[in-house]
Amino acid sequence: MPTPTVDLNCDLGESFGTWTLGQDEALMPYLTSANIACGYHAGDPAVMKRTVRAALKHGVALGAHPGLPDLVGFGRRNLDISPEEAFDLTVYQLGALQAIARAEGGTLHHLKPHGALYNMAATNAALAEALAEAVYQVQPELLLYGLVGSELTRAGEKLGLRTAHEVFADRTYQADGTLTPRRQPDALISNADAALAQVLRMVQHGVVRSQQGTDVAMRADTVCLHGDGAHALEFAQGLHAALRQAGVRLQTPAAR
Repeated sequence: MPTPTVDLNCDLGESFGTWTLGQDEALMPYLTSANIACGYHAGDPAVMKRTVRAALKHGVALGAHPGLPDLVGFGRRNLDISPEEAFDLTVYQLGALQAIARAEGGTLHHLKPHGALYNMAATNAALAEALAEAVYQVQPELLLYGLVGSELTRAGEKLGLRTAHEVFADRTYQADGTLTPRRQPDALISNADAALAQVLRMVQHGVVRSQQGTDVAMRADTVCLHGDGAHALEFAQGLHAALRQAGVRLQTPAAR
């Protein structure tokens, strides 16, 4: 049997001005790739530069994390945008991080949409195609991260982009393979042991238990950790150790 391999990614660079969110620097040693906010839902030029530097210091792959223009709602509220607007805002944010990475001596590895934009593109084919086209037009060698089996990964593959199918450590799933909406009380897994068990099952066996009690097939190319929780660092350390102990290789999709 081949050795299971997975990428550990985390949403970072989500501070803004004098307001700080998360423990970015402390999390870096336990990650293989970072999704860096590009100024729309969070982040600013100084935060972006600081996060890029920290990722390069720890050998963590750089990813653009474009979101909807909604600082107050942290990019988690659906906005009625057209595919053309989705293309434009993705190109704008990708270009900003691309320039900062280059100025710091780095190159981008992937793009992963944030929050509501990610969820909308998972089910809306037109939006998904616009985001994939933005990546293709700006830097076609980038990987496109998207929810496993989503419209976004389908759109990327149709264009010839490399894609990474993403699963979530601390989110619950529905029987159709979608994430439980955050507005529902059972959307998040607060028990660290339960979250670890879910990740190991997805990575080693390719399935997840849905909220309806059925097993759903999962392709786990990359696992998302959320860096803004109260116990995010402890969970990242525990997951990193558990995967290594289980014989899982931690590696970016591009390195495979």
